[in-house]
Amino acid sequence: MVASLPKSHKPRTRSASVSIRSPQKQQAVSLEQKEHAPVRVLIVDDHPVVCAGIVDLLRDHNWLRVVGQAGDGRQALGKARELLPDIVVTDISLPKLNGLSLAKALRAEFPHVGVIILTMHGPEHVAPHVVQSGARGYVCKKVASTQLIDALEIVALGGTYFDPYFSQLTLKRFSDESVNKGFSMTPRERDVLVCIAEGLSNKEIASQLGLGVRTVETHRQCLIQKLNIHTTAGLTCFALQQGLIELNQNAMSAAVVT
Repeated sequence: MVASLPKSHKPRTRSASVSIRSPQKQQAVSLEQKEHAPVRVLIVDDHPVVCAGIVDLLRDHNWLRVVGQAGDGRQALGKARELLPDIVVTDISLPKLNGLSLAKALRAEFPHVGVIILTMHGPEHVAPHVVQSGARGYVCKKVASTQLIDALEIVALGGTYFDPYFSQLTLKRFSDESVNKGFSMTPRERDVLVCIAEGLSNKEIASQLGLGVRTVETHRQCLIQKLNIHTTAGLTCFALQQGLIELNQNAMSAAVVT
């Protein structure tokens, strides 16, 4: 366990990790440069020293505001109801309610809240579970000082953030499962999947494709049932594996499944 996290310095360029967001968001001004209400962050970890290190890391970024801390999953759920954060940064190993169960509960009660998993557990052990939980980001504590700020900004803008190794494992899993199931999509399901992967809401997809919102919801449900993938992050990873969306060239080379 990392005892503390070092103070922030300039984050690495996003080519150092795999990030996915909609084309509209890619052209947006950086949150660091844009005037707006601060992104409200709730930190969840059962080690006070780690919580303090994360607070210290985020303090240098005026577009972020830590609104609370929690030491276990049940306390975090209560604080989310009280404080209404935009993003919850949580460890997996927590007393009373683990971080993955917390992410599922938050997704059910507060679907607009982005959850970032910040943990020492390697992707090879947790990648499928993180995606299934509905979390929109994964950062290893070992590299938190260089990746967590990037992850927070991307998730705040509606995207998802996973490091290259995590993405490799997840893409391979979805690839293997789709081959085993003989999965096939209709052209309209393919269009809807691309829009989902680009971060559009059902209403935005309906407007872009000239469909009714209920029709979009039906196509989304068909994709979920066919793929057995129940989260936006999972559908996004599958769209990436199928070549339906693209990453920037440097990130793409890191995400290729071998």
